[in-house]
Amino acid sequence: MMHISALVSLVPLFPLLGAILIGLVALVSSHNERGPNKALIGLLACAGPMASCFVALELFSGLMTTPGGFAHHVYTWFTVGDLSVPVEFYADRLSGVMILIVTFVGSLIHLYSVGYMWEERGFTRFFCYLNLFTFSMLVLVLGKNVPMMFLGWEGVGTCSYLLIGYYFNDVAKAQAANKAFIVNRVGDLGLLVGLFMLYYFAQHHGVPSLDFAVLREHKEIFEHAPAIASAIGLLFFIGACGKSAQIPLHVWLADAMAGPTPVSALIHAATMVTAGVYMVARMSFIYTYAPFATEVIGTVGILTAFVAATIAITQNNIKRVLAYSTVSQLGYMFVGVASGAYAAGVFHLFTHAFFKALLFLGAGAVIHALHHEEEMDHYGGLRKKLPFTFAIMLIGCLAIAGVPPFAGFFSKDAILAAAWERGWGWIYWLGLFTSGLTAFYMFRMLVLTFFGKNRDIHHHYDHAHEGPWQMNFPLLVLAIGTCLVGFLGLPDAMGGSLFGAWLAPALTQEPAKALSEEATWAFHSTEYLLMSMAIVAGALGILVAWMKYGNGRPSFAYPKNMLLKFFRNKWFIDDIFDVVFVKGSIAFVGWGLWHVVDDFFIDGVVRALPRGYFGVANGVRRLHTGMARSYAYAMLVGALVIFYMVMTRFSLLKI
Repeated sequence: MMHISALVSLVPLFPLLGAILIGLVALVSSHNERGPNKALIGLLACAGPMASCFVALELFSGLMTTPGGFAHHVYTWFTVGDLSVPVEFYADRLSGVMILIVTFVGSLIHLYSVGYMWEERGFTRFFCYLNLFTFSMLVLVLGKNVPMMFLGWEGVGTCSYLLIGYYFNDVAKAQAANKAFIVNRVGDLGLLVGLFMLYYFAQHHGVPSLDFAVLREHKEIFEHAPAIASAIGLLFFIGACGKSAQIPLHVWLADAMAGPTPVSALIHAATMVTAGVYMVARMSFIYTYAPFATEVIGTVGILTAFVAATIAITQNNIKRVLAYSTVSQLGYMFVGVASGAYAAGVFHLFTHAFFKALLFLGAGAVIHALHHEEEMDHYGGLRKKLPFTFAIMLIGCLAIAGVPPFAGFFSKDAILAAAWERGWGWIYWLGLFTSGLTAFYMFRMLVLTFFGKNRDIHHHYDHAHEGPWQMNFPLLVLAIGTCLVGFLGLPDAMGGSLFGAWLAPALTQEPAKALSEEATWAFHSTEYLLMSMAIVAGALGILVAWMKYGNGRPSFAYPKNMLLKFFRNKWFIDDIFDVVFVKGSIAFVGWGLWHVVDDFFIDGVVRALPRGYFGVANGVRRLHTGMARSYAYAMLVGALVIFYMVMTRFSLLKI
């Protein structure tokens, strides 16, 4: 098995080599008037993640016979006291699923990007960043210890900043990149504090290690300290809130749509934003024994799903609809892992990677056909011009709306069923209602884009056409995956989840309770009932969307309803953040630190010292008049003062 273990390090290596080679090609061709060869750059860019995908498939096949996984030690990163942190990669069944998602979906998005970005001037820079991002994401999911995961965590944050700010000459897009970077730093502070607290607690109990496998072997230290486990779990969840866009740190994700559409598909649908969900599942040995933390995570998750869905129903930019949809679906994933159904949460992560990448790339095909027009008010009737893209988008919308047998139905139903089984009734009902909202806003998007009369005011409709094969082939593969991958996670009533059984060795879960025949029948009946309710919610959402927009009406750009205005303004969360943190920070720095501390105190002291010295000197100068009479008077006064002091001192003069 040693040769398979050595393959683990090759998975992140290939994208890193791709980024280095792309940089070297750009450097060599910097003096060429024509610039670097785009065909060669595209080949190198796609080769890295594709090679990693083949290696990941080999590892995946090995994991079928070795559930424990494969580890490969590269070198020792640093040693401090009893703590030794190696650069070591580990592939078990959980990370095996993640590397398949990152490399397979990533390879398709890289191929799509070649066609989409062909005319861009920063073609080379884009693919260098994209390969670096893939490398960082693979380090995150393959890191065998918490510091290695954190290294990848920060790497994807940096690369996402570079990719979101790809059009850095546009001030608004540069600001969006800054916003994403800063908000993620807020979350990362919580994660860092959690990391320090985890190490201190583990060391105190004789486990001076941050290795995931070692910590899992000693999980009893968390079982006997649920308060500490909850505190550590919540600190790590703060980091997850930043990276996975949970309220209130969700404000960066919609603005991150400023980057090119393939960036939205890779980073903000299939990979980076799911890092928080992966982290919670990876650290299930803590969260299983942290009841308070899981209650908080479940509450934040469902509120995020609902808030993002209400915002999405009023958005007119097609990428922003999908962005808030991503935020909402991430909320569902956290509900899944918080309820103890780690496999269900990760399964929704898995299916979401397919149908959301499909939707983003389908939206990219529409935007590409209409010369980068993103406002749905200028769409309409495009199914005649883009029949392939319409069919692709329809499949994606059916999946996310929870229509069987598409992927999203099975994964979302598993999460709602887990919440119901946990006894989280209000979370289940709010999740069910949000599922109906999801179906509504996704089919609102579909109808406004492809049905009715065209509302294009820029006259791009007449020239609209399907994209090149590099764009269409990934769409076709993702559509096939969206149709099929849901069957890997069938509910128990339909035979059980193969996906859940696959992940079981990599997760720490409470043992399943044995059920009698009657209890099993009741459980299966409940499952069928919950599935039926989910189908009804999705169908109602689709029906309402068709009834409201099926006649070709444009979307409500300026809703008169106060509630819709509230939703369109994103619950004023961004405005509150702007007033409290942005303008508040400016006021604090501008008036507090500058005017009070710097100008009044520091500069005041600096200015007061020479003024005081000048005043004393000026006073002394006035005593030196150069007149003998003045000096005689001064001597007389001085003599009298001295005489008085002497006489008073020896009590010879009584006054």
